Amino acid sequence: MSVSPPRSRPLLLLSNGTAEDLIGARLLGHLPEHGGGEAWVLPLVGAGRAYAAVPGVTRLGAALDLPSGGFPFGSLENLRADLQAGLVGASLGQWRDAVRAARGAGAVAVVGDAYALMIGSLAARLAAVPLIHVQPLLSAHYLEGLGVGGALRELNALGANLPMPYELRLARAARAVFVRDAATARYYAARGVRARWAGSFAMDVLPPPERDLSPLTGGRPVLALLPGSREDHRESLPLMLRAAAHVPEAAALVAWPHGWDAVTLPGGWTLQEQDAQTAWAVGEGARVTLLRGAFGAVARAADVAVGTAGTANEQLAGLGVPVVAFPTRGPQFTPGFARRQRRLLGEALSVVNPDPAAVAAEVGALLTDGARRARAARAGLARVGPAGALPVIAAEIRRLAEG
Repeated sequence: MSVSPPRSRPLLLLSNGTAEDLIGARLLGHLPEHGGGEAWVLPLVGAGRAYAAVPGVTRLGAALDLPSGGFPFGSLENLRADLQAGLVGASLGQWRDAVRAARGAGAVAVVGDAYALMIGSLAARLAAVPLIHVQPLLSAHYLEGLGVGGALRELNALGANLPMPYELRLARAARAVFVRDAATARYYAARGVRARWAGSFAMDVLPPPERDLSPLTGGRPVLALLPGSREDHRESLPLMLRAAAHVPEAAALVAWPHGWDAVTLPGGWTLQEQDAQTAWAVGEGARVTLLRGAFGAVARAADVAVGTAGTANEQLAGLGVPVVAFPTRGPQFTPGFARRQRRLLGEALSVVNPDPAAVAAEVGALLTDGARRARAARAGLARVGPAGALPVIAAEIRRLAEG
């Protein structure tokens, strides 16, 4: 009579944000033994839609859709709106769900910031299981040139610029911590954390080209417009379209992550829908193409990008594409966020005033100055780094869970 090997205990995965959910979903793809109900996921912000594509994964907890999109401390308005939306009560429920689930898990993995790490640390400690932290947000580059005055100016983002003492203390208890770049791994290691850099999370989740865009570009340079997945797009897309109208020598393509009903146009512009994937914004003598489900294709076709996004801006920089950005009123791409991303990406990112003429002038300068474009490309490639982190993290999770 043969005896079946013992069934492995599920992995409990916590993530808190759109990009973090995507990283978590791709990570599970490298852990096929956790399919078929053998992984439990607890998205702390939003609906966790990225996990819907992972077969057999069990989602825990109720969806927490916040007005801030997961940036409660980006401004007082963000915090007030989230509190009114039930942030405190829903968050307490998530702590309870995580602790309960960890008791039946073989390991706890956290993809996210200090808040997610707090929940994961408590759950792993009470369940006496290994904890793995994937920290895709902090970077030692955020500290470059910040100084005392800059830190005081960004007090509301202090924990986004560098790990707080309590986060380092929690991270030291993790069996493995994976960070976004080599500089950050050195920063953490010098403070007693078992930190590693194995590659760029942003580049790991960059999709392959979804379609051929050559019929839409006509051999012209490509200007990628990246309004992002947050509500900033309602302010940034109209400005981007007006800027594109001032750069007729480039084929402007919008990587659009929403439905056509969410498109906000400048006054006098119209939207012409072809199908579920393609539409055109027409106005001021310009015709700009909007594409759904084609981010990978747009990113790889781009010569220059204009972005008010987090991960998408990093991915374009990681491909060697210069990115022009401008601040919005939020919830994500606020002036403080723009300054931090500029420190992160260096010469790969230009931040200009939120004015169509200023954006167009910067795009035109990059298109005509090959040497500057090359410097921006080198900066992006160096600071973002290559893909390859997720298979390494998956192997470490397997090792710790089995041990």
